[in-house]
Amino acid sequence: MSTVTTSIVTPDGPVLEADYEMVSCTAENGELGILPGHIPLVAPLKVSSVRLQIKGRTDYVAVSGGFLEVRPDRITILAQTAESAADIDVDRAEQAKKRAEKRLQDKQANLDQIRAEQALNRAINRLEVASHSR
Repeated sequence: MSTVTTSIVTPDGPVLEADYEMVSCTAENGELGILPGHIPLVAPLKVSSVRLQIKGRTDYVAVSGGFLEVRPDRITILAQTAESAADIDVDRAEQAKKRAEKRLQDKQANLDQIRAEQALNRAINRLEVASHSR
């Protein structure tokens, strides 16, 4: 099967660059599955996992939103943060999840509800992606 070169880049630098047979991710408008030769496309991404398939294996990367650019021969994901399943610190993600849940439950706290929800979504996403490395 043919492959497409895929890059995931953050402000801190490249996270991944490899060839894959299929890339799946969640855009703001829904789930996308991209194969080599896909028509050009640009889409905003949700906080979600990127699933990268090659030779029956699936690699997972947690991204905190960003943008997807597809060209027939290349896929580029620009994300604020991105971590492969093996690189996720599960303890740190669990602590972030608990902090966010506590902030959301504390009705007296003067906090930004949207920021707390986003932090919770990022932590849950990281934990879900990390579960694939075990």
